[in-house]
Amino acid sequence: MPPLRILSIATLFPDAARPNFGLFVERSLRALAEQPDIDLTVVAPVGLPPWPLSLHARYRLLRALPRREAWNGLTVHRPRFALLPRYGARFNPAAIARAVLPITRAVRPDVIDAQFFYPDGPAAMRVAATLGLPFSAKARGADISHFGHAPATAPQLLEAADAAAGLLAVSKAMRRDMAAIGIDAGKVRVHYTGIDGDRFHPGDRAAARAAFAMGDAPAILTVGALIPRKGQELVIAALPALPGVHYWLAGAGEEEGAYRALAARLGVAERVHWLGPVANADLPQLYRAADVVAMPSKSEGLANAWVEALACGTPIVISDAGGAAELVTSPAAGRIVPREPGAIAQAVRAILAAPPAPGDVAESLGGRFDWDRNGRELAEHLRGCAASSLRGA
Repeated sequence: MPPLRILSIATLFPDAARPNFGLFVERSLRALAEQPDIDLTVVAPVGLPPWPLSLHARYRLLRALPRREAWNGLTVHRPRFALLPRYGARFNPAAIARAVLPITRAVRPDVIDAQFFYPDGPAAMRVAATLGLPFSAKARGADISHFGHAPATAPQLLEAADAAAGLLAVSKAMRRDMAAIGIDAGKVRVHYTGIDGDRFHPGDRAAARAAFAMGDAPAILTVGALIPRKGQELVIAALPALPGVHYWLAGAGEEEGAYRALAARLGVAERVHWLGPVANADLPQLYRAADVVAMPSKSEGLANAWVEALACGTPIVISDAGGAAELVTSPAAGRIVPREPGAIAQAVRAILAAPPAPGDVAESLGGRFDWDRNGRELAEHLRGCAASSLRGA
């Protein structure tokens, strides 16, 4: 049997300028490439605005990226497409498709895979239609909660969903969200993320605390961009009701100044610690150092940080967003709470008063999150998409 030739479009994918950008997508595609009879080519389009905006410092490193490279064992193409910052989201799928099509001449794919529903999905639809091929698209979170509702982008997203040979979602809750905007849930397969058990597992909390100079005070942690959707301001607002508890934030973003000001106004600034972006290699130790990981997000698919924290033996306090109920299935795993400081404080106090054993926290995942399983299921799904095209021919 000849290998299945897959061309995967992934606008969320790491590069030398953004090594932590879309690591979960890279890991899933590596797991796919490791499956038998799979020939995978990754296309990670790079959006650059027109001159002179392209001279801005944020785009300088992107301009220097190679057009093609080997990246952790994967063949990755990085074609450029014209990006209109802030206002041009509706034009991105067509621009990406134009950038991807020349690459298909050498790859000659059997199926097109979109790793994010927007803009990757409508871009994959255009590429697949030009080549007469089937395609698949995966929903992860903001691609549905934002782009699936925005008037400028929702029509293209829904058109892609209708045209796709098959669809994926990171959680059952995400599949329900897709159905709520008019996507046929019968086409959607739940495809859970994976976790690297060799790295993310329970360990010595005292040693982990020492590595980050955390001291002995109870520690809450949030890992994620400092943006309103992630809800860090709600955790800061809970601190007055949690005397002696310190809050550690890993990440950077537009709201840092506002959050610092909030901590000062509430008189808790000395208990709030700003770590900035944390290298992925350091995340397991950081999760182990915390007593609780608090992430009261407004919306999520199934956050990788939730899974990583549990795998490291640290309970989570999260909002009822996305696949929360698919993770917090026992008291050992943590609590699902309203997005309200009092509820967050109450849940944290309960966990600190009776901390679960790290092994029990990790076992709450039940072996559902494994990269080899993730790769096998993705390969099976894409083979099914390709076969459906042959049956319809």
